[in-house]
Amino acid sequence: MARTISRGSFVWDAEKEKYNIQTHQLDFLSASHAFFDPLRIIAVDEAHSEEEPRFFCVGKVQGKIATVRFTYRSDQIRIIGAGFWRKGRKLYEETNKKNEE
Repeated sequence: MARTISRGSFVWDAEKEKYNIQTHQLDFLSASHAFFDPLRIIAVDEAHSEEEPRFFCVGKVQGKIATVRFTYRSDQIRIIGAGFWRKGRKLYEETNKKNEE
């Protein structure tokens, strides 16, 4: 049985977090900081929204731009995966550049 970790409004599966750290070098507690970036972007994850709506949060974590895949469960945000992906960084930079103009 999977163990679920809860940190306030955020929850995640401990085994998925271990895998995420191994593959993307980012733990979910750190990834949750992307949600507090005032310039963050929330977008629908069109490719993975069959069973339940899923989303991306793109925001700064540890001085870098992270993409966090998540869904809403009751009144909590369930983190599914996170990493420092080029596509998310490009979206963040382009969106915030437009907002500065």
